[in-house]
Parts: sequence; C-alpha cells; structure tokens
Amino acid sequence: MKTDIHPDYHEINVVMTDGSTFKTRSTMGKPGDTLRLDIDPKSHPAWTGVQKLLDTGGQIAKFNKRFANFGLKK
Repeated sequence: MKTDIHPDYHEINVVMTDGSTFKTRSTMGKPGDTLRLDIDPKSHPAWTGVQKLLDTGGQIAKFNKRFANFGLKK
C-alpha cells in the first residue's frame, strides 16, 4: 500500500436518537468528534415496523384532485 494517502482512522462518539451513546472508529471529523443521528434502528420504520403516512401540505389531496377524472371514459 502507498503511504500517506489514506484518511485518518480514529475514535468518535455516536449519539442515538434516544440519547444513548457509543464509541466507534471512523474517518469522519477529528478524534473525539460527536456524530448525532437523526434516524437510527430504534426509530426508523424499516426496523420498527411502524409506518406513518404524512400528508404534508395536502399532497395526497392535491394528487387526488388533479387526477380525479383520469381514467376510462364512460
């Protein structure tokens, strides 16, 4: 391997959404930096099985209104 071309691999702190922390090694940031997660396996729907349908700004209503007459003519 070539020398001096690889990023520094050091220890960082990871803070989960529930506030729990653990240490891991990464090339992100500087030694001792903190990575705060917005989504983790304890809160992500893919792992929890709980999904919410958010209708921000009436997106579903807009879609239904726009395409209400779309389809086969009678």
